[in-house]
Order: sequence, then structure tokens, then C-alpha cells
Amino acid sequence: MSEKKNPVKAAADKVVEKVQDAVDPGNEIPGAPGPVPPPVDEPTEPTGPLPPKPDQHGPETVSPTGQPTGAEQARMAQSGAYLTTAQGARLYDTDHSLKAGARGPVLLQDHHLREKITHFDHERIPERVVHARGAAAHGVFQAYGTAAPVSKAAFLAKGVETPVFVRFSTVLGSRGSADTVRDTRGFATKFYTEEGVFDLVGNNIPVFFIQDAIKFPDVIHAGKPHPDREIPQAQSAHDTFWDFVTLHTEATHHTLWNMSDRGIPRSYRMMEGFGVHTFHLVNAEGDSTLVKFHWKPKLGVHSLVWEEAQIAAGVDPDFHRRDLADAIEAGAFPQWELGIQTFPDTPEQNFAGIDLLDPTKIVPEEMAPVQPIGLLTLNANPSNYFAETEQVAFHLGHLVPGIDVTDDPLLQGRLFSYLDTQLTRLGGPNFGQLPINRTHAPVNDMLRDGMHQTAVHRGVAPYRPNSLDGGCPFLAGEDTGAFVEVPAEVAASVKERKAPASFDDHFSQPRLFWLSMTPTEREHIIAAYTFELGKCYEQAIKERALTVLANIDSELCAQVAAGLGLPAPAAGARVTDPAPSPALSQLGRAWPLDGRIVGIVADAHADLDGVRSVRQAVLDAGMVPLVIAPAGGTIGPDDDPVTVQRTFTTARSIEFDALLIAGAPAPGADGYGARDAKVDDGAAVAVGIDPRILLLVAEAFRHGKAIGAWAAGLEILEAAGIGSDVPGVVTADDAAAALDGLTDLLAHHRAWERFTPAV
Repeated sequence: MSEKKNPVKAAADKVVEKVQDAVDPGNEIPGAPGPVPPPVDEPTEPTGPLPPKPDQHGPETVSPTGQPTGAEQARMAQSGAYLTTAQGARLYDTDHSLKAGARGPVLLQDHHLREKITHFDHERIPERVVHARGAAAHGVFQAYGTAAPVSKAAFLAKGVETPVFVRFSTVLGSRGSADTVRDTRGFATKFYTEEGVFDLVGNNIPVFFIQDAIKFPDVIHAGKPHPDREIPQAQSAHDTFWDFVTLHTEATHHTLWNMSDRGIPRSYRMMEGFGVHTFHLVNAEGDSTLVKFHWKPKLGVHSLVWEEAQIAAGVDPDFHRRDLADAIEAGAFPQWELGIQTFPDTPEQNFAGIDLLDPTKIVPEEMAPVQPIGLLTLNANPSNYFAETEQVAFHLGHLVPGIDVTDDPLLQGRLFSYLDTQLTRLGGPNFGQLPINRTHAPVNDMLRDGMHQTAVHRGVAPYRPNSLDGGCPFLAGEDTGAFVEVPAEVAASVKERKAPASFDDHFSQPRLFWLSMTPTEREHIIAAYTFELGKCYEQAIKERALTVLANIDSELCAQVAAGLGLPAPAAGARVTDPAPSPALSQLGRAWPLDGRIVGIVADAHADLDGVRSVRQAVLDAGMVPLVIAPAGGTIGPDDDPVTVQRTFTTARSIEFDALLIAGAPAPGADGYGARDAKVDDGAAVAVGIDPRILLLVAEAFRHGKAIGAWAAGLEILEAAGIGSDVPGVVTADDAAAALDGLTDLLAHHRAWERFTPAV
């Protein structure tokens, strides 16, 4: 239909143009819910659906059988200006049921009521048993070509760009749980390669709780809420979890990682990913190499402190998913390098005495360096959470030529489990035809019918061999891109339920991890164990946990025992001291600042020229400035106002990586205890400064964050009892100098000197 013949679309375009013209071009702060600001009054002129925001796009428009359609993504979305039934009939009312008179009973013939309610009743699909709470983004993977000597996978060839969809998640909690709980995080990547879909399904911890998939229901049942009360949600600080992991000591290594700062990441953007298992890579000559996959974030690996995680769970349970979406919207695209550790594919499948098929073991990077093979960039948010983030289906069996699995018993079981769970969650065998799951490679699979079959297959012979369809589909050879399994030799043996003897060492690698931590990181681990075990009810479980810790380190055990009020047992199985692996520590390096969030405290009496200049400088540096003021709206003169993003009521330290203080705001109009419990009325009168700012600064200081102040902002530091010579605090004569000092500190994530370990 032409533009002239489509007045509804023309009207919609005019609305978009009109509202876009009114948008403040200088306000680059992410978080806008829609593509254009809404009017105050309800719109009444019919217009078509608005376009998505610039940071969003949906799945590529390919057919159910992987053919590019060339269709605009808008063709996958709702269309038309008028409300209709699912079959396209326009509706004149959707607020009232069809009744026998205004006060009469509802009539059975109300087809719109029944369709609307029926669809609503079935909007939810079964959530994932694990990884239910997720956040995702679209992106691109660009290969360096450095993997070519070990893999013939086409998407790993130099310069090849492959579209991807990445989903991050927590493991234990339901969809309604909080982001910042102490938990393992999923890091699953779907590569839409020219040879088919490849799924790299990993975690932010390189080892697993168990060595064999048959125990997966056990560890998840132990970690999930107690079945009688359905509490606690999304956490491991309870009896059943610790009962299992202290009786099943192969879980010790993963548990120690989870009790470290890795269990509470600062952001999905600042989180490593690991393939966990060992895989085969096969090159063009047919040679096989054993590898482990690593995702290395360009921003470094950073974590929350425990109090931040607790506050965020209540103040902003969507902390991580908001952070990811806002960063992409702001143009601070998260990036990770994909790297591999390579090992000779020997019959023993071990390296330096480490069994490569044991998923509870790592190979230290100092022994086998991680070699970068490509760059992942996430550059677009989903346009619909359900259609993309919720319906995306990963499976370790989605492989491409050049990548194959090994006999790791946990990996072998996952090959069954992932496929089986998609059948339940997504209603049948055709889940691969959902737009977000569709391959971008041609599909001719002879699979027919089933629930939700959306492909319209042709021909009469979906079988092989056939002549009625001309013999199609034909089998491919290895020379024409067929996936051929690695011809690994299988040793003749007895069928039995056993594990290799090399799987029996449960403590040497936890000791390696502990010895690799800095004193500050060790303190956090001690605190985590003390908290988690302190939440357990049964004394026997606490005592048993201490015997496990004694086998890792006597000081770790003694400090946790002191916190629990119990005696520290002696070690039962002393292990030798391995050389520490500095790569396991998160501290000690400087990192890029892209997407860091800087809070700027000001009011109408602050140095607003300085606020404007540092706000722009923060934006120019690829960071996000959020102005914090007594009330929303703007501060300053009408002809040059400063837009406010956070108020004293809504701002908490957890949201900011650093604070710049430009003024000493007096108590706000809502600054009294009955309105905001964070206010101490007496303190407000005594100091003449809004107590919520003092609380904000005190929290930021307690959490080790960089704080800068100039002009009247210096009064805030004095009122908070923070000296100018304290690590991580910058005082300056002007805004530019304060920001310069703050920037240097931000590169290290926190002022770690403030965290004094026990002597």
C-alpha cells in the first residue's frame, strides 16, 4: 500500500517525528521506557504502532527452515492502528463484557471475552527449573582467525562476523527472584553460524558442583527452597544445600567459588564466562585438540560487596538486567574476548596431572594460557522479553563441524537434559522454529508435524532413501560440510557405575583457589561462609561443614568456626600447597571505564557550571552521569537547567560506581522521618544537610567506592567524618580536577585499601 493510501501509517510517522523533535538532544541518560516521550493526555487520533527504540531489534527474519526472508522486522510485530481479535476483526470495546442488559449476567456468546481471558490464562509457559531469571541481548561475534589451526568451524575463520544472542541468568531462583543473590550465573551464547546454530552454554564459574549428570537433580533439589515451606528463595543459605555439599565433597571447589566475590558479580558486563567442560576442536586435517572455552570481559571482573547485594535485592531486584539494558541503550556496548586453553588430545585426556574430563577441576591459566580467538559485542536489546529472552532454547548438542563434545559424564548427561527440557517448556519438538531459535543455515531435516509446526513442508517423501522427491535430501560428506563426530577410541571395559580414581581428589583445587586470593578476598570468603552456615538450623551440618573447610585451610576453618561459636576441627586430609594462580584473583589491575555510573550530588545552590561540565565530561568518557537532587525535574535557571535523574528519596549507593559532590544540600521538603524512614530528624536539624546525602556518602564510603568533592561539596565530607587523606577520596578546587582524580580511582573498581584484613 502506498503512503498516500495509508493515512494511519502517515499519521503515526508524523506523531513520531513531532515527539522526537521535542526530545532533549542533550539528555543521553538511558532508561526511557518507549521510543518517544508520551503526551500528558491520552492520544485519540488513530496511529499505527510506534517503532522500537534505537537500542532494540528482534530476531533476524528467517523462515522456519533457515531461509532469509528479506522481510522487515516490523512484519513480525503487531500492525494496524485499531484493536482487533486474534483473527483480525476490529473491536469497538474491550472494557465491558457482553451482558444481558447493563446489570445482567455475562453471555456465553461473548467471543472476545473468552478469547482474551483464555489467552491470558495461557500467557505463561513453564519457567526453567534452573536459570529461570534471565536477561539477554543481541550482538555480533568477530573471529580473529587464531583458532584456524585447531578448528575448521567456519565462524572461527578470520574476519567472519556471526550474529549472536546471549542470555545471562541466575541458577537457583524463580523468575520473580532478585538479581543480586549469591549464586552461580549462566552465560549462554547462541551463534547463528552459516553451518548451523552453535550453542556455548556456560557459567561464570569454571567448575561445577557435581562430576556426573545423574546427580544434577540432587544438587538442585538441595539448593532449591525447602519443599515443605517453599523458602528460602534464590539462595543457598539453608540446611538442605549445606547438607548435600558437605556430604558430597566433590562440590567443595564450586562452593568455594560461590562463597567468593564471584558469587555476587557487579554486573553481567563485568563477569567472566566459562564453558566448564573440555571439548574437542577438529581442524581441516582432521586433527583433534582438547580445549576449554573462556569469556574474558573487556571491563574486567568485578563484584559487589555483600551489603550492596543485600540492599539491591530490596531496593532494585532488577539490578543486573537494568544495568545490561541501560549500558546497551547508552552505547556502552559490553564486550568479551572468547579464548581457549588447548591441550593435546591424548588417550589419558589429562594435562599436568589434571583430569580434563572432571568438571570440578580447572587448569590454571599460568600452566595453559588462554588464547584469544574472537570478540563478542552486545549491541542491541531484545524488543520483546517473552519472545526472545524467555523462549530462547539452548542445547549443548547444537554443534557445528569443527567442534565436538568429550566423554565428560556431566556433559554427556546435559546432552539429554537440555533437549528434554525444551520439549516440556516450549510445548513440543518444534521449539527450534521459534524466531529467536531459528538457524540462519538451510534446513532440510525430514522432521514433520508435531505441536507448533510453522514450516509448510513440500514433497511426499520425508524419508531416506527415496525416489519420489528426486532423492532429496542427500547425505553430505565431510568435504561438503557434514558434521562428523571425532572418531575417539572407546576402551573395552565392563559396564559399571563408577568414576575414575582421578575424580576422587576434592580438596587440592579448592586449596589452590584459596591460596590465590588476596587478603581482602579471603576476608569476604570467610564472611560468606559464616553468614551462610549461620543461617542453617542444624548444628550437625555446621560442624560437618567445618570439617570440610579444615581440609582447605586451617585459618579459613578457624575464622568461620569462631563466627559460628564452634571449635575448629583438625584437617582430615591434608593436601600439598600448589603454586597460587594470580589469574583467579579479581584485584590488582586497572580496567576501562565504559558504562560506569557516576552520581553527581547537587541542588540549586551548588556549582552548577561545574556540574554541567563534569556531566558532559563523564558522557564523553563513555560513562553515565546521574544528577542527584532534592526533587525531580530540573535545577538551576530556566534558560539553562540541569536535568535531575535521581532524588534523595530514590538514590542509594548501590547504583553508582562513584560519587561527585558539588554542593551541601539542605534538608529537602520531604526530609523528615514520617515521609522517608532514611531521615533522622534530629540529624537534619543539627547539621543543616539532608541526612539522606550523608547516608548515601557513608554507604559509598563503606562499600569502597571513589568519592570526589569540590566547592560546597567539601562540607558533606566533613559532616560525614571523611577526611581528605583517606584512600579513594578526592578533594579539589574545581569540578574538572575532582573528576580527573575520580577517574583514576575508578579504573581499579574500588578503593581496596579501605578494607583492612584481620592481622
